[in-house]
Amino acid sequence: MHHAETITVRTQGRGSEPITDAVRSVVSESGVEVGLCSVFIHHTSASLVITENADPDVRGDLDGYLSRLVPDGDPHYRHTAEGPDDMSAHVRSALTLTSVTIPVRNGRPDLGTWQGVFVLEHRTSPHQRRITISVVG
Repeated sequence: MHHAETITVRTQGRGSEPITDAVRSVVSESGVEVGLCSVFIHHTSASLVITENADPDVRGDLDGYLSRLVPDGDPHYRHTAEGPDDMSAHVRSALTLTSVTIPVRNGRPDLGTWQGVFVLEHRTSPHQRRITISVVG
C-alpha cells in the first residue's frame, strides 16, 4: 500500500516551522498500520529536521549554530544573485536534510516522546515550501 500527499508550508523567514501534525494526518489518512513515512522538501534553500518539540529554545539554538557556522554574505561565495542569504541558505540545506524517514507503527508515526518534524527555512524572507509526505506499508 502506498499513499502520498503534497503540502505547502508558509515560512516566516529564517527559523523553523512545525509540520508534525501534518505528517500525523497524512499517516492516519493512509490507512497504513506498519510501514515507513518519508518526508521530502522540494527546495535547495530549506531543509527538514527531527528534533526537540517541547522547548523552542532548542530550535533557536540550532538556528544560531547554523548562523555562526554558515554566515550570510561570506565574501568567498560566488553565487549571490538573490542577496547575501542566498548561498548561505544553499550551504545550510546541503549540511542538513532534504528528507527524513519515520517508522509507522499502529497507524501513527513512531516518533520519540520529545521528537517533532520541522521545516528549517534558511532564507531571511518568508517563502512557501512544498513538501511531499509518502507512506508505504
